[in-house]
Amino acid sequence: MTDPSQPNWGPSTHGAIRHHEGEGWVLFAGIMIIILGVLNVIWGLAAIDDSKFFVANATFILTSLNTWGWITLLVGVAEVFAAFSIWRGGQVGRWFGIGIASVNVIVALLSISAYPFWGLAVFIVALLVIYGLAAYGGDRSVAE
Repeated sequence: MTDPSQPNWGPSTHGAIRHHEGEGWVLFAGIMIIILGVLNVIWGLAAIDDSKFFVANATFILTSLNTWGWITLLVGVAEVFAAFSIWRGGQVGRWFGIGIASVNVIVALLSISAYPFWGLAVFIVALLVIYGLAAYGGDRSVAE
């Protein structure tokens, strides 16, 4: 029988490993933010190069496709760094991930008029990342 006053993670006295509550959400957030980062880098490079992938008469709320390509590229690179920072653990990774995912939410909403399904999909995944990090992304070593 385990003592309920003991933390619910780390090695137990019986050799089994206990898991921290929400550990799956933090892993999910890290995986999703790196996927978003890679997709945003690809999307950004294609937009910078004026690829035929994009609709010819797409309208953006601000500026042009080329500018949105640079913005999305920079957000994507920051998301890749955020994923590794999240997996490293600690408060810096958590808050950096929340900040970058929040910027991604805004970028997705500003480009939703030109690409509604893509913008909505990125928006929803970024919100799930924010939830996972805000609710469960705390420093696990503090609870020790």
